Amino acid sequence: MKWTIPNTLTVLRLIAAPGVALMFLYFHRPWADWFALTLFIGAAITDWFDGYLARLWKQESKFGAMLDPIADKAMVLIAIMVITGYSGMNPWLILPATIIIFREVFVSGLREFLGGKGPVLKVTQLAKWKTTAQMVAIAILFLGTGLEHLEGIARQGLTPEQYADLVTQGLADPLRSCKGHGCSSYATLVGLVLIWIAAILTAITGLEYFRKSLPYLRDEG
Repeated sequence: MKWTIPNTLTVLRLIAAPGVALMFLYFHRPWADWFALTLFIGAAITDWFDGYLARLWKQESKFGAMLDPIADKAMVLIAIMVITGYSGMNPWLILPATIIIFREVFVSGLREFLGGKGPVLKVTQLAKWKTTAQMVAIAILFLGTGLEHLEGIARQGLTPEQYADLVTQGLADPLRSCKGHGCSSYATLVGLVLIWIAAILTAITGLEYFRKSLPYLRDEG
């Protein structure tokens, strides 16, 4: 392989994937949430730049084509596991997360089985939109977990309603309250809606890849 800038960005994105989880091992919250969010967004941006630069500079390579989807999947799956753990195992998050994880493992298995027939399952435009939806949803969910931790510190045992009353009286920080609801609840709600959209797109693309692979899965005879 050649260490071109696009390939280097892809490798850095792959390294950043476990780095998201490591943030929660070496930093206290909410700093861990902010660092994980920053690292994830930075890595997600490279997902667009490495492909764009490779095409622009005619530096597309087999190594980059192989590693790019692996880096994407590693980023998404590791981040989803971290968020699920820090979201109190929210069932509205667990189901779309399960769909996403199952599909990614299933399609990876199909690609491995097909081997030389891999181009049959080349990345489609819908699959690119799926990845984008996953990354945006995960970034917003990380924002929600960080805000939730901040609000818990700010309330110091108060309920959201009691804290909102203090904000109204000018006795608490309004930036952490968002009036009657915590700011984290808005971020989490938007993140959950987006992760469900991403899960639906993920399932559709998974079924599409399975349909394309069926001719190669039938026994001869």
